[in-house]
Amino acid sequence: MTTQSKRKVLIGAAIVLIAVVLVFVFSRSKNKGTAQAAPPVEVEVAQVEQKDVPIYSEWIGTLDGIVNAEIKSQVTGYLLSKNYTEGSFVKKGQLLFEIDARPLQAALDQAKGELAKANGQVAQANSQLLQARAQLVQAEANQGKTQNDVDRYTPLAKENAVTQQDLDNAVQANLAAKAQVKAVEAAVETAKAAIVAANATVQAAQGAVKTAELNLGFTKITSLIDGIAGVATVTVGNLVTPNNPNSQPLTIVSTVDPIRVWFTATDQEYLNNIEHNPTATERAAAEKHLELELILSDGSTYPHKGKFLIADRNVDLKTGTIKLAGVFPNPGNLLRPGQYGRVRAVTTVKQNALLVPQRAVSEMQGSYRVAVVGSDNKVSIRPVKVGEKTGSMWIIEDGLKPGESVVAEGIQRIRPDQVVTPTPYQAPATPQS
Repeated sequence: MTTQSKRKVLIGAAIVLIAVVLVFVFSRSKNKGTAQAAPPVEVEVAQVEQKDVPIYSEWIGTLDGIVNAEIKSQVTGYLLSKNYTEGSFVKKGQLLFEIDARPLQAALDQAKGELAKANGQVAQANSQLLQARAQLVQAEANQGKTQNDVDRYTPLAKENAVTQQDLDNAVQANLAAKAQVKAVEAAVETAKAAIVAANATVQAAQGAVKTAELNLGFTKITSLIDGIAGVATVTVGNLVTPNNPNSQPLTIVSTVDPIRVWFTATDQEYLNNIEHNPTATERAAAEKHLELELILSDGSTYPHKGKFLIADRNVDLKTGTIKLAGVFPNPGNLLRPGQYGRVRAVTTVKQNALLVPQRAVSEMQGSYRVAVVGSDNKVSIRPVKVGEKTGSMWIIEDGLKPGESVVAEGIQRIRPDQVVTPTPYQAPATPQS
């Protein structure tokens, strides 16, 4: 290759290198201008609210009947019929079961026979008493005659108008008459005792008749209360007996309108209530005005409000909880014993609480932060101390001031000191329970 040719190649290479450098510089200059011209990130912000906030407490509850009457047999016998629809509403006195009454009817007939026999013994004893009293009258009359003879013979014997033998005979006859009176008086008392014994036998027989009548009545088993009757544990033809301690009740009838809900509170919650209501009068007033809400297992809120009913006398040593109960109206018997739900109530009101949407709070390694947008639209990341949650909001105990703006949507796209374009936060619609 000649020198001139080499020179042309070098000049061409230099031109290409200059062109590449110019393209690279132009590209960087263009990209830099584009980056500087990028608009600020758009975020949704919410203002820190300050207001009084009701604080809810929530417990797991179990529904139960106000009265749960176990229906058991009080006599032994074979079950002839079941006379109610299981799971339906029954009224007090309504027939539920019927037991074979023939053995108990026979027992009643026998008891009535014993009563008639006892009444006959009373009549016989009364007759013997009348007879004894008549004999007593006769004996007393005889003794009066003999006493008159003694009284008459005594002065005559002194005047020898009658013999001493006649007087002695009159005295002996009088003594015999007196003995006869004593014997008849004893017979009268015996007749009276026989009447008392016969009357006692009558009373015992009357008690046996009443017992037999009760047992016969127990063959018709009725509901003791108005309520919902459960599934029967026996079938027709089963032998039922009241003497087996392991036997189940025939069924259970529960009063469910209103219905009771049992729930347990911790010892600390109970002490907090005492702290806010130190006197018994204040606690009674607070309990009277306490409204309970019931959240059912499907997440829906029961439409009727409940009220506080009772607190148990003691705290459970094993769990450190106290058993409480509330009552809820239950028209139509919608709720049934054994259902689970969550019981909630406003237990206190936090004054001048600061609220932000829960979406505005970020958690990292146990600490909480929010992104605050200043008046110059610059972002600052600030640690906060959180309190209770209420609905979709979070109570902030420390780290914010009322009226400040926090990022509620788009917090993942920002960094400290970044300028943003704030727009009002649109909270998502909460589905109604």
